[in-house]
Amino acid sequence: MNKKIDNNILEKHADNIRKSILEMAYLAQSAHTGGSLSCVDLLTVLYFSVLKVYPKSPLDSARDRFIFSKAHDCKALYAVLSEKGFFDKNKLKAYEQNGGISGHSTKGILPGVEITAGSLGHGLPIANGIAYAGKIDNKAHRIFAMLSDGECDEGSTWEAILFAGQHKLDNLIVIVDYNKLQGFGRIDEVMDLEPFANKWKDFGWEVKEVDGHNIEKIHNALRVIPFKKGKPSVLIAHTIKGYGGVQKHIDKVSSQYKPPTEEEYKEAINKLL
Repeated sequence: MNKKIDNNILEKHADNIRKSILEMAYLAQSAHTGGSLSCVDLLTVLYFSVLKVYPKSPLDSARDRFIFSKAHDCKALYAVLSEKGFFDKNKLKAYEQNGGISGHSTKGILPGVEITAGSLGHGLPIANGIAYAGKIDNKAHRIFAMLSDGECDEGSTWEAILFAGQHKLDNLIVIVDYNKLQGFGRIDEVMDLEPFANKWKDFGWEVKEVDGHNIEKIHNALRVIPFKKGKPSVLIAHTIKGYGGVQKHIDKVSSQYKPPTEEEYKEAINKLL
């Protein structure tokens, strides 16, 4: 990874990504903006200082694979891919428009999208398969997967966690966007995950925790991969749903469903200028 990174440049990329997310949400009057905003800083560090990806050759066999499991928040993925130069930003205006870009990440619809996803709990099993195959074939590329905390309620996720630990998939790195909110309430009210880090450790993973909105700390946490040789790595990122968006929806379930009004959109954008 690039160890000489300018945090100010990364912060600028993050703000640009937030602006793109807010514009997509406003133009389409769509949901799932809060979870898109909560993972922006994580995606910024991944795409601009960690992942080996090639915008001009998105299917390069040497690339790292990034599996975006929380596909309902795909505005964030589309925005970071456009910011990285995989495609022109004007394409984002087709988000959830007739004949345009789908509201769940779909392979083939835009360059850089590795899988079609939507039903929660699918991403980590897919990442496991790619990582396991990479081990068998002695490939050097790494597999990254981003999960929501809500999908950590899914049995398929925990089966995949067990599998990765069992097979010592140290080419697999998971980032959990732990914003403590899911579709109908707070995590600790719906399905409490704590002690979250200890569960991953018990299943054979090397665990780090980080402030998911501190770009320098995220960068430092991902400086050496794997976190420990012979173990899969998981970065539990403590984030805030709706971070950097419409003020009244930050850290609220409403950020999951309420699209910005014109006034809210302009106010949020002006704060990012």
